[in-house]
Amino acid sequence: MSRHTVREAVGRLQADGLVTRVRGRGTVVETPEFEQRLGTLYSLFSSIEAQGVEQRSEVVSVGLAFNEDVAAQLGLSADTELFRLERIRFADDAPLAIDTAWLPAALGRPLLDTDFSHTALYDELEQRCGCRPDRGWERIAPVIPSAEERALLASGPDDAAFQVERLGQHGDEIVEWRVTLIRGDRYRFFADWSASGSGGLRLTSEEDE
Repeated sequence: MSRHTVREAVGRLQADGLVTRVRGRGTVVETPEFEQRLGTLYSLFSSIEAQGVEQRSEVVSVGLAFNEDVAAQLGLSADTELFRLERIRFADDAPLAIDTAWLPAALGRPLLDTDFSHTALYDELEQRCGCRPDRGWERIAPVIPSAEERALLASGPDDAAFQVERLGQHGDEIVEWRVTLIRGDRYRFFADWSASGSGGLRLTSEEDE
């Protein structure tokens, strides 16, 4: 293959944003980053695929369990059986997030035999259970992943991550509690604001966690 052909190919890859030429390092393959707008209900699955990147999941565990703290978040009694789904979320072949979702077992039981390798939880919830979250809230905090979490995310020892806690509702009913750990070096959050907004600081304590 001639040098001219190679230069032409690299030039096209650079124009498409797939590689960058760095002085002293040569040609570097770009790792895609993702940006998520806040203030609206979104699906990580849909957000990634909308940017032209395939999303797939590796299911760590799926089943029924009991968890007193999660039951409290869902507004249920401590002895309520829950549906639990833990996945590693991939963007193409690179791990992006560790995602654990909890639903009341009475709602999530039809999802036990679902293949979650390439689908969105909300789509399956709507198709199989007739329910889709339509409101809720999220809390986002920067965290340092544990050694085990870094290994699962293939991130470096100095890479921080975002921990996203989400409470999802269908109307006035709480249907989902989710905790997602997302690589901070590949994911950004974006929010609009205006001077007429009513935002403000809120002090939190251990009782709020």
